Amino acid sequence: MMEFNDEFDAIKIDVSKEYSDLIDHVFVYGLRESIRGAKFPMSVGGHPNFDLTDGVKSLARTAIGHAHDQWLSGVTIQFDLTFTIKAWTELERYRFIYFISSQSTMHRISRFDIENQVDEHVDHRVLDVVKELVEKYNSEEDVEKKKEAYLNLLMSVPVGLKLKARLTTNYRELKTVVTQRWNHRLPEWRKLCRFFMSLPSIDLIFDEDFIAQVKSTN
Repeated sequence: MMEFNDEFDAIKIDVSKEYSDLIDHVFVYGLRESIRGAKFPMSVGGHPNFDLTDGVKSLARTAIGHAHDQWLSGVTIQFDLTFTIKAWTELERYRFIYFISSQSTMHRISRFDIENQVDEHVDHRVLDVVKELVEKYNSEEDVEKKKEAYLNLLMSVPVGLKLKARLTTNYRELKTVVTQRWNHRLPEWRKLCRFFMSLPSIDLIFDEDFIAQVKSTN
């Protein structure tokens, strides 16, 4: 289900339990206004309407990098995402996904519940080492030694640690992300792409067969 606020061109997305551990607080903005704006190149009077025409649809489906799908950049999506450090490293390559704010290992690594905040594939022996380093840091009283103990802890955190961040991006960037990541080796990427297939008007970007293919991954 989705809740539409016409005054602000905002859509609140209800996230099902299946995805709530990965993504939450999802909002889509600017869909109607961007559909209207997409018509400016062919507008004479400068007052295009909100109708979703075949021309607007065809622009949305153009190949990545051809620039004709520019209007999708106006459809903004914001959400909280929980990813492992490994996946965050890969996400940061995307030029038009912006971090609003995120959890910080630099500020809070000694206070995280590490054991319950890591991916299931993290070796328990790694967790034992991290817990030992947390205890060593917390018990150290010498100021200089405590600084060193913190660095030892910080640099020993597994890439399977999950951190949450608030992000903002747009449908044009999602088009690239999904195309590149829907069948990725990391399960969290595949799951995120499956979720994106439930976004409003996502069928403007991808055809029926591709959407079904992405949804079928696990």
